[in-house]
Amino acid sequence: MEYYSSHINKLIEEFSRLPGIGAKSAQRLAFHVLNMPKDQVEQLAGAIVNAKANVQYCKCCYTLTDQEICPICKNPRRNQKVIMVVENTRDLAAYEKTGKFDGVYHVLHGAISPMLGIGPDDIKLKELMQRITKDDIEEVIIATNSSLEGETTAMYISKLIKPTGIKVSRIASGVPVGGDLEYIDEVTLLRALEGRVEL
Repeated sequence: MEYYSSHINKLIEEFSRLPGIGAKSAQRLAFHVLNMPKDQVEQLAGAIVNAKANVQYCKCCYTLTDQEICPICKNPRRNQKVIMVVENTRDLAAYEKTGKFDGVYHVLHGAISPMLGIGPDDIKLKELMQRITKDDIEEVIIATNSSLEGETTAMYISKLIKPTGIKVSRIASGVPVGGDLEYIDEVTLLRALEGRVEL
């Protein structure tokens, strides 16, 4: 039985297609939009359409940007010889918030996952290899997630780059700040032990 009009149902259906949005959240968002002033709804719709029309991959690092080359790659103060490889643009933003990394990035837009049918050709690995062979790169820092897919991707990238003689490193992983040791899994604890530093 239909509770709402076809327009409301269509709006709920479209919201429910978004990642992490279930039926109740989609319903809440739909009614929120319907209660917004018309000009705000038009601004929201316009922002979505404009972002889709104008956002593209940076020609250098493949992050999402509205310019041909993103501001990070264009910045002459960045160390162009050190590349940090991340899975997505959100990961890049997380590292940028620290304000401590002065190199450049390469965004893979995914991770190798045989279970999901995602292989090396489905992410921006070929572009990374082209970039490190034509540019004078000193180090590649692999900053993929600590998931099975992230680890698989890190190992694959390492095997590709090591023969070139370029230094390859992996970000450390371990116990999060404020985390209780008793609740942390064994793999994370082992990583924390292996990655220990002298005080």
